[in-house]
Amino acid sequence: MSLWGRLNRGETEIDFVGNRRRWFTISAVLLVIALGSLGIRQLNLGIAFVGGLGMQAPNPVGADVPEIRNALEAVGVEDATIQLLDDGDAVRVATPVLDHASENEAVDAFASVTGSDRADISIEAVGPSFGALVARRALIALGVFLGAVVLFISWRMEFKMAAAGLVALFHDLLITVGLYSLTGFPVTPATVVAILVILGYSLYDTVVVFDKVQELVELEEKKPYSEIVNEAMNSVLARSLATSLTSLLPVGSILFVGSFILGASTLRDFALALFVGIAAGTYSSIFVAAPLLAIWKEKEPDWQERAKKASKRRKVGMR
Repeated sequence: MSLWGRLNRGETEIDFVGNRRRWFTISAVLLVIALGSLGIRQLNLGIAFVGGLGMQAPNPVGADVPEIRNALEAVGVEDATIQLLDDGDAVRVATPVLDHASENEAVDAFASVTGSDRADISIEAVGPSFGALVARRALIALGVFLGAVVLFISWRMEFKMAAAGLVALFHDLLITVGLYSLTGFPVTPATVVAILVILGYSLYDTVVVFDKVQELVELEEKKPYSEIVNEAMNSVLARSLATSLTSLLPVGSILFVGSFILGASTLRDFALALFVGIAAGTYSSIFVAAPLLAIWKEKEPDWQERAKKASKRRKVGMR
């Protein structure tokens, strides 16, 4: 009998709760790496958040990064971020906030060094106050989402399930943001949208698991909570993996084929967050949220008493 067939029928007996130290260690290592990178490298925030001048243009003369940087520095533009796109056929530049006259000089220098017409240059200028407003609203959107998650799960299920789900969401958020810090990919409004999407996906996966746990709690009158969680996890594991794979395949195609191979770099910011977030969300709903819920619930007196009775029954059965 194949493993996938056993998964589909819920016939596996994986001890998710009993192996929680292993799962938590993996998560801890990933989180330490993510937090370390955030502390050292920080995030490469796009101009939508910090303000500045963004320019993108074709590069018919094939100017390289040092040439473009020298041209911009010659008109007084320092600390520009320069990125070659589509194997050097196009160039993207982001500069700090400039006054109007300096912006015009930077655009003229950029057009000259790349050999492109000024009309072909895509220009985005964002002031520092507007960038701060965008960042503040992104944080507000994230806070509203997390608050709604806690209220919904607490109402639909119970607060401890909401708390475990929230831990899983922060787990996914930190790993995704940490990868952006490690890779240096710019954080854009598209990135924020993608993060909200993956948090919703992670929440869906966690709610599916918790709903099955709650269903079995009402049916099982003698099993301890950890056994109920393991039974629930084994019964929904195939569904969780199938849902994740069907989501990861198209997102992976966008990220690796469309972005890296075909050079559609505008897709990269959005697809990277989706791909990493979906993978982390699947892991956290299975290996973080459910075992954490079992730990918290088994500290309750009623469940402690049930665990003691189950242990006594097993000892009697072994005689």
